[in-house]
Amino acid sequence: MAFVKSATKGGGVGRDTSGGDDPGQAFVAALGHTFANRDLLREALTHRSAVDRQRGRNIDLRHGNERLEFLGDRVLSLAVADLLIRRFPDESEGELARRHAALVRAETLADVARAIELGGRLTLADSEEATGGRHKPAILADACEAVIGALYRDGGLPAASAFVERYWLPRIEHDPKPPRDPKTALQEWAQGRGLPLPSYREVGREGPPHAPQFVMEVVVRGRTPAHGNGKTKREAERAAATAMLGALK
Repeated sequence: MAFVKSATKGGGVGRDTSGGDDPGQAFVAALGHTFANRDLLREALTHRSAVDRQRGRNIDLRHGNERLEFLGDRVLSLAVADLLIRRFPDESEGELARRHAALVRAETLADVARAIELGGRLTLADSEEATGGRHKPAILADACEAVIGALYRDGGLPAASAFVERYWLPRIEHDPKPPRDPKTALQEWAQGRGLPLPSYREVGREGPPHAPQFVMEVVVRGRTPAHGNGKTKREAERAAATAMLGALK
């Protein structure tokens, strides 16, 4: 039985034609690195829901791709910080921090995952497959971090940084000015209209206890509440504020 179902349409970078065991030449080319240890890439592409389906292989997948995700999160943060320092030598720490926050958030990671069609390469349980797991932003973002972690483990910082530069530098170049903090922007919008300050509250928590995804709600008087997800409450609040600002346009 194939562990990953083949795509039925299209022939993009991430199209799965191998049942999950062979990542495919086009996908490997998109990563910019040929793995010496292909088990690392297989681990990065295995969602925790599918761990039981991988038992019996000569690879430890007890945690799915979560350990590589943990590593990739840190590697991405460093690689993006280094890119920003080199690209914007005259910007302040605060300006760089705002850029950094926007570039490492889950939405950006999910966008990169879609660009390389990562969803089509994932190994998922049938239950996750049935609920559209390949297209869930949180799963895509986590898998993208896991791939970065795998690149680091196999090829060191040069391999991981080259991948980050390839897919993040265009996003950096697209925004000549540092982005505004969405919570600050939303607060200013409310104050400018004589409204109370926006309020935030946690409305949900997803994922395992050691790697939760927080769901935060922001409320502005007279408006429909907006929601955002993040690995921290602060990140989720920023995502909720961004969603609210989008609805206000």
